[in-house]
Amino acid sequence: MTISRRDLVTLLAAGAAAGLAPGVLPAQRSMPARPIPSTGELVPIIGLGSTKPVTQIAELGEERVAAVIRTLTEHGGKVVDTWPRNSASDAAFGRIIDTPQLRERLFVTLNLEQTGKAAGIEHFDRTLRNYRRETIDLVNVGSLTDLDVQWPNLQEWKAAGRARYIGVTAAQAALYERLQTFVRNETPDFVEINYSVTERDAEARLLPLLADRGIAVLVSRPFMNGAYFERLESTPLPGWTAEIQCESWAQFSLQYILANPAVTCVLTETTSPAHMAENAASAFKPVPQAGLSARMRELIDAI
Repeated sequence: MTISRRDLVTLLAAGAAAGLAPGVLPAQRSMPARPIPSTGELVPIIGLGSTKPVTQIAELGEERVAAVIRTLTEHGGKVVDTWPRNSASDAAFGRIIDTPQLRERLFVTLNLEQTGKAAGIEHFDRTLRNYRRETIDLVNVGSLTDLDVQWPNLQEWKAAGRARYIGVTAAQAALYERLQTFVRNETPDFVEINYSVTERDAEARLLPLLADRGIAVLVSRPFMNGAYFERLESTPLPGWTAEIQCESWAQFSLQYILANPAVTCVLTETTSPAHMAENAASAFKPVPQAGLSARMRELIDAI
């Protein structure tokens, strides 16, 4: 089933209305979800970008990272975006996501940045072994790397049932022109891009294009890899953010992002279970309407 842009906006509006009942704790209900346009499958709107957690397993231990993922699932989330680093870290991560309480509850993605057909296949096979999976939910060509060679690999894996969905990532504005050309000629299920209240290059042209093409959107860098918080550390949260029940700068950016109906899921990156809970809580809050979104942009641009 393919969902039109009009139907997608209608579904999101209905989900937002259902997700704002006062006095209900996030853990007491399902996280609001948005459809993958190519199939209609629903995906919870806050996920985990796990590059930092995976690379810090050696320092923090597996239990700390497992607690972050459990916190996400306890709030109804399930998307865990992964960027393989080394076999030791990936194997440890595989043990975490293979535990009985997590294995069937997660939507796991894999991003590949290899050059050459054989290298892409080897990396994919090795990562699936480390993750203890025969099928991955989503595999992306990371940063459009060697796209002409790797995209046919992904198509073959999807046809063989080894990947449920396929896509690409372009987490910097310098890649947007290539990305726009690609999505006009191909039909990925997903595209992952950077987008936030501080990085809005995708807002005018790219996000509308992805919506029109019926492509699900994962958002990375909602906090500019931490630079967002450094920029705002001496600035108090304005009182008017109470209009959308916003309680932190993290939620400020997440609620701004989620106001765009083209966004399917926002990937937040943290090694703190408490911060994961705070991020997940954003899914249950009102999104700003156009006037308030403009005020949010003006505030950030002025700081």
